Amino acid sequence: MKIILFIFSFLIVFTHTVEAKYFSFNQLHKMPKSYEKDYYIWRFLQAKKTTKKEAKNIAKELKHINTKLAKAYWNKIHKSLSLNKPMTFVNKTANQKWKKRSKANKSFKMALALLKQRKPFQAVNYLNKAKKNYVKPYERDKTNFWLYLATNNTDYIKILLKSKQINIYTLIATETVKGSYPTTITESLWKKKSKNFNIKDPIAWAKIKDRLKEENLNTLANKYKSQECIGIYCYIKAKEANYTKTYFPMPYRNVMKYMTKRRQALIYAIARQESRFVPASVSRSFALGMMQFMPFLIKHVAKQKKEKIDLDAIFNPYKAIEYADYHLDYLTKYLYHPLFIAYAYNAGIGFTRKHLRNKHHFRKGAYEPYMSMETMKNEEAKEYGKKVLANYIIYMNKLGVKQQIFPLLKILATPSKTDKFRK
Repeated sequence: MKIILFIFSFLIVFTHTVEAKYFSFNQLHKMPKSYEKDYYIWRFLQAKKTTKKEAKNIAKELKHINTKLAKAYWNKIHKSLSLNKPMTFVNKTANQKWKKRSKANKSFKMALALLKQRKPFQAVNYLNKAKKNYVKPYERDKTNFWLYLATNNTDYIKILLKSKQINIYTLIATETVKGSYPTTITESLWKKKSKNFNIKDPIAWAKIKDRLKEENLNTLANKYKSQECIGIYCYIKAKEANYTKTYFPMPYRNVMKYMTKRRQALIYAIARQESRFVPASVSRSFALGMMQFMPFLIKHVAKQKKEKIDLDAIFNPYKAIEYADYHLDYLTKYLYHPLFIAYAYNAGIGFTRKHLRNKHHFRKGAYEPYMSMETMKNEEAKEYGKKVLANYIIYMNKLGVKQQIFPLLKILATPSKTDKFRK
């Protein structure tokens, strides 16, 4: 595996060392407004040959202003570029949904606080209020699960079994009744490539996202029905089905099959959550590629590997897999549990170490480990970890390893089986 990855790496590194990508003002101007365009504007602002006038004009075309863009703009013209203000809802329906969700979150948090105080009866009232206001299926599944924990009423398990979602709550419900995990779709496509499409081009992906609003989704998906575009194909197909069908692609088997099953499952679980396997994906904070590496981490890994690469190299899925494998080698020296590895991948190993060393987290007690999983202050890492864990379970089973969620949950309070940070 390492030899194969080295060959791919050599080809990628050579290409990007010789010719780093640069777009002119006119080229940027023609790009669709997107996070992908913002990323190239960020690089444009950092280029020495970019003039102050060009910087001022191109900044007007940004979709979202993050701290990286604000800093690059300041360094170029020594004037501040205001960060985007929080989203204001002008749509009445959207505003009502936001208010309902806000109420639901407050009720849910109050319910957890009451459960900590051993007041399940009062907690149930707040959980029912949360359930009434939540709209998203995932959040309703979460509330039904906690109603089950608070009441021990198996009717809530029956409700979860009817859910079309695949998450830790529905997986727990399935195992509670000793049932089979829900059906998922893993496409096996015969066609290798899609004509006239570069999977490593973020702007090509941005243009597809624009087309999602106006084209027939089934027709659009079929244009990318190939092995190298399987992430894009499954992304569109899931949207077409209004997410009632769940896709778990397993691409790049020519490299992945040489890894351990556990490492394969981890990379697949993370990639599915990060980008849905879209190689040229860019987030609004400029996490890049299929594995959503931040620029600083790309540079750090490249330095450790003694490579000189352009950031765009990470849009090659093989390079993304190689760097993810390398980074996971580091994380798994200290973390053995997929949930904790997911926390570290998302929020950093420093945050994860501090979180685990807190004597109130992931120890034995009432409603554990669920309470520790639900009360993490870092909202993004909290939800990310739960979703990656569910993905991991599915992928382990798809790879032929019988893995259930209960055994993984039971060991979360046993440091020797999960991490090196706790005693």
